[in-house]
Amino acid sequence: MFAMKTYADIVRPAHKAKALAYDVILIVGASLLISLSNFIIRIPIAGTPVPITGQTFSVLLLAALLGPKRGPAAVVLYLAYGIAGLPFYSGGAIAGPTGGYLLGFVFSAFVVGFLCEQGLDRRCHTVIAAMLVGNVVLYVPGIIWLSFYTPQNAFVLGLFPYVPGDLLKIALAAAILPTGWKLIRKLKQNRS
Repeated sequence: MFAMKTYADIVRPAHKAKALAYDVILIVGASLLISLSNFIIRIPIAGTPVPITGQTFSVLLLAALLGPKRGPAAVVLYLAYGIAGLPFYSGGAIAGPTGGYLLGFVFSAFVVGFLCEQGLDRRCHTVIAAMLVGNVVLYVPGIIWLSFYTPQNAFVLGLFPYVPGDLLKIALAAAILPTGWKLIRKLKQNRS
């Protein structure tokens, strides 16, 4: 078993001040990657104010890499950018129709980060389980919030169009995360 709990722990400095600087750099970098993922993949869907973006994948993957403290902190910082007026949100503002998904990112990042810190990112089937749970945690506040904007069909508009993409994102995470741990294990064995 590994002494580190997440990928981010592999090279984290032991010295307190350096560890804090390391964590801040990871959190800021991850928040910027979440912001960037909104611009790299942004596909509007007719009839719904919620576009397909790369944010879900980046939030869940970064949470798996960073853990239950740094992952949500990166999402909160990302949300702060939008609250400060930067144009990083798909809906334009946290108070818009996508606000519930944005808030759901924080909870989802914590849950996925926690599950992966417990080792669920080491095997394909457990990564899939962690990412499915993370998606549910993300969608619950998203659909509830969206129901205030589209009360008749928030569930249909806020979930079904995104399932195929989410399954693809989960498959990518299930391929990436365990493979990385296998490589780390091999590198560690080669050093011994």
